[in-house]
Amino acid sequence: MPEMLFHVRWPDGAESRCYSPSLVVADHLACGQSYRVPDFLARSRAALTEASARVQARYGFPCGRALAQRDEIERRCAAFADTPDAQVHVVGFDQHSS
Repeated sequence: MPEMLFHVRWPDGAESRCYSPSLVVADHLACGQSYRVPDFLARSRAALTEASARVQARYGFPCGRALAQRDEIERRCAAFADTPDAQVHVVGFDQHSS
């Protein structure tokens, strides 16, 4: 199953490398695009939940790493909840085969 790393820049300028066990992230996020934090959160949740479900369909168990990544994104987004115009920028994608 191909894996994907997606790199994001948070509103405070920090960058993160995020993991997905599936390329489905590219169906939800666009490289070079900025998203308001609530939109980024919703898109990331959908992508990582779908990616984990794909792992479960193929291997019989959900992807703990994808779900942990989803939880980490939720924690990071919570830090910007009081900043209504805060945006997360998708810096790039790296695709890997597992």
